[in-house]
Amino acid sequence: MKTIAISGASGFVGSSLTEFFTQFDYKVIPIKRETLDNKTKLEELLNSSDILINLSGANIINRWSESYKKLLYSSRIDSTQKLVSAIKNIENPPKMLISTSAVGIYDNKSTYDENGNFSNDFLSSLCQDWEKEALKAKSEKTKASIFRFGIILGEDGGALQKMITPFKLGLGGVIGSGKQAFSYIHIQDLLEAYKFVIENSYEDTFNLTAPKPTTNKGLTLALGKTLKRPTILPLPEFVLNIIFSEGAKVLTDGQSAVPKKLLDLGFEFKYKTIEETIENLCK
Repeated sequence: MKTIAISGASGFVGSSLTEFFTQFDYKVIPIKRETLDNKTKLEELLNSSDILINLSGANIINRWSESYKKLLYSSRIDSTQKLVSAIKNIENPPKMLISTSAVGIYDNKSTYDENGNFSNDFLSSLCQDWEKEALKAKSEKTKASIFRFGIILGEDGGALQKMITPFKLGLGGVIGSGKQAFSYIHIQDLLEAYKFVIENSYEDTFNLTAPKPTTNKGLTLALGKTLKRPTILPLPEFVLNIIFSEGAKVLTDGQSAVPKKLLDLGFEFKYKTIEETIENLCK
């Protein structure tokens, strides 16, 4: 039985991964905050773990005050540094680290595979620094892979849970022009991608997005069609700017990312389009 240690295990993705992997021949151990902050305990835990999944980080969809931006940064960089330091200090480190990033690393002007151009705004810089810290774990004993998440859609958490209520009430609509890109992934495809990469020991940087990115308008139309509700009330961008400040960029400055490396390796997505995804989650 392989052991998977997960930092950030209490979040939507972490709890989903825990439930998913316990169906198979895996033992899942959450890395609690007190363990992460205790060098000795962390090293003991990782010394007996086969795989490390790093999901630590404060919620990105929030109002970005200067103090919150510091929290977004420290909650990702500091925790990753602690994990990498522990890996380097032990005799039997995990055979693989899968650390998290986001497609927000790219600018919003085109469609990108995993080798696309990066932006220089706060979110992109955060992702770049986060990835650099995680890749320091790479050695002869430990492979290091990066998963760049799109917007994760699921029934029991994530972005869909936050946006579906107004749509059910007939108050849903596009954000701004609705033309901004929307790269997403069904939670089930995300979980299967982890299993695929782990069981094949693939070491690379992967976009975790559905093969066919859509737009905010495409998402809105899919929700309206599945829920059989009107989608005629647009949400002006300035409203989001008032609520989220600079954090509104996560919702208004979309990135169009494609999972070229996963597809080239033969991974098969079950939910390839936004229509298939929403139909499954909102049935």
